[in-house]
Amino acid sequence: MSTEPEPTEETEPESPDTAKDAVAGDAEAGVAAGGDGAETPAVAEGDSDEASGEASAADGEQGEAAAKLSEAAAELAAQKLERERIARRKAEKQGPVEAGTKLSGKAADLLAAVRAVESGDKPAATVFAEPEPPRRPAPEPAQRPRPVTADAPPAPAAQTVESVRRVLADGGAPEALVPQVAAALGERAAEQLREDPWQLLRVAGVRPEQADGFARALLGAECGPDDERRGRAVTVWLLEQAAVAGHTALELPTLTVALGKQGVPDADTAVQSTLAEAEALVFQDALDPRAPEPEEGEERPVRVLVGLERYAMAEESLADGLARLINSVPKQDGSAEDWERAADSAQGSAGELIRAVAGSGLVLHTGGEASLAEPAALLRAARELGLRAWAAAHGPLGRDRFAALASDDTATTVTGLLSGTEGPGRDTDGALDLDLLVVLDAPQLDVESAALLSESLPDGARLVLAGDPAVLWSAGPGRVFGDLLAARVCPQIASRRPDPGPLGELVSGIGIGELNQVEAPGKEVVIVPVRDAGEAVHRTVQLVADSVPRAIGVPPEETQVITPGHGGAAGTRALNAALKERLNPGPGRFGGFDPGDRIAYSPTPGRTLPGHVVKADAEGLHLSCAGEPLVVPKERVDESVRHGWALTAHQAAGGRWPAVVVVLPGDATQALTRPWVYTAFSRADRHLSVVQGADQALPRAVAEIPAKPRTTRLPVLLGTQVPTPS
Repeated sequence: MSTEPEPTEETEPESPDTAKDAVAGDAEAGVAAGGDGAETPAVAEGDSDEASGEASAADGEQGEAAAKLSEAAAELAAQKLERERIARRKAEKQGPVEAGTKLSGKAADLLAAVRAVESGDKPAATVFAEPEPPRRPAPEPAQRPRPVTADAPPAPAAQTVESVRRVLADGGAPEALVPQVAAALGERAAEQLREDPWQLLRVAGVRPEQADGFARALLGAECGPDDERRGRAVTVWLLEQAAVAGHTALELPTLTVALGKQGVPDADTAVQSTLAEAEALVFQDALDPRAPEPEEGEERPVRVLVGLERYAMAEESLADGLARLINSVPKQDGSAEDWERAADSAQGSAGELIRAVAGSGLVLHTGGEASLAEPAALLRAARELGLRAWAAAHGPLGRDRFAALASDDTATTVTGLLSGTEGPGRDTDGALDLDLLVVLDAPQLDVESAALLSESLPDGARLVLAGDPAVLWSAGPGRVFGDLLAARVCPQIASRRPDPGPLGELVSGIGIGELNQVEAPGKEVVIVPVRDAGEAVHRTVQLVADSVPRAIGVPPEETQVITPGHGGAAGTRALNAALKERLNPGPGRFGGFDPGDRIAYSPTPGRTLPGHVVKADAEGLHLSCAGEPLVVPKERVDESVRHGWALTAHQAAGGRWPAVVVVLPGDATQALTRPWVYTAFSRADRHLSVVQGADQALPRAVAEIPAKPRTTRLPVLLGTQVPTPS
């Protein structure tokens, strides 16, 4: 592994080669320079699933009297507003430390230690005196924007760049890290690194062993594994890696064990110091928040967690927003008789969904692709009753697919809705100007996006979260949809519409852990066995370029290849190189791209927009993504644009294609899980080819490897605010 930067990659949370393993302490040796490029925290491991880095945007048209924010820039503004709201809420509660004055046991001792450090006294002796055995989290239950130009972030001052270059050279770090260090640490980057070399861990892709080498070069004999600065930096790094793997916090025993595996000799002191410096927060959550108060002299069972403020406060904000919806009376639009007539006119579970929405502020809807007809029926009924009803999908492919189903233009993307570049806009109070919002692809919502949505809804609005719970969870931290399904704090409507045909039968079996052979008279499902990765690449190109167009009638531009990761002999890099050579050969004069290349553009982490290259000029790389033109400046191309003939399953989530080729090379079997296979296979509308080199690892993954649990606080936070369901 190298610290040479490369395009940002995001972890496949379900793969074992992720930040979760970093938290478990499986450190890997690294070198200062060279190799296949950096691993970034948006990522964790370079060969796992990806969502490339974020690019801001601004209106590209000249001569506008007032500049208009692009989708990405407006999203950043919305996130800033949400963080200000969170900060106000935190202040109202007198800060997270003051809010812990009712803590007891180990969390109270920890809080006392933090205050003792803040006051200059020694920490309390009882802190971590007897380490708790690690507790495992419970397993999971089975108007569009005009053309824009993506802005590059402001370049750091030349003086800052030069000072960073000198300090990196003194520490033996590669010069290629200069822009990242300057961006991550700001104007005082060089000064901070000389004071605390382990601050290098704040840079995407740098691992503890690399930061240790840098620190030894700068500090010499002063450097040691017991350095307090190292303990704090590694603690924060572990929490960041946990967030990459989907956790919003870590249980205290898990964190201290992971610190020990990273060579921190006194993990208790490291955590204590991190909390005292306000670089993380501590929480004590009841194992059962709805349990009655314990008898006098007894203590309620709790778990102590540590988390980064960013995700901890977002999860609290989300719980507050959802509780407001659940506990409030929806706006009375239409009489009860009108709602009942609308439900009677709908078919099956669509009627149940309409009835549930009539009387509830929050409703969950589950089902596969065919079940989308039910939210579409709900939106039509709501608009007939006079409601301002909108739907929001994870990406433009899902948006356009649902808009065609609903036969109207009230579908947006979640990002476009929040940023104001799509949808109804906001009212004078800053809330979304709507009465009903249906969020599709709900499993893809992370805690920050979900918090923004819940806080943006006006009082009396109704929210429906709809999606397939069997797919991969969000690329970002949290498992919002799964937590809400498990908490059972609101009505849940399960669709009774099965996905049709052999593909529907195959995917339905995978969802319950069975990989069945299905009759496919129309060649809807084809298995192509291969011996090695080289043959897998060859057969994939053959399928996309020749076999599928000839036998199925689907052209190459409508066929999507999906593979477990980016690296390896049959990862996205190798497959895209081979597919480009066959389908659109060219010199790649602009950052490796040519007009006509299929691409995957990532304006924000966790979002992938499939598209193609239109042209390249002095302005940058001109793309067309879902019919929307945009320009990526050349300095942003490397980190936000990749070739897109082959994607990972996380990149493909939320999209569907007429034909899909899933590549399962033998060297990627450890990445396979039931949700991964379910997500990859269910992206196909008409035809699925499986290039099978995984042998028995495929049926074993479907039968035995469910989604990895994620440590979150949402169920506990909701349990204290929402009445117990009857």
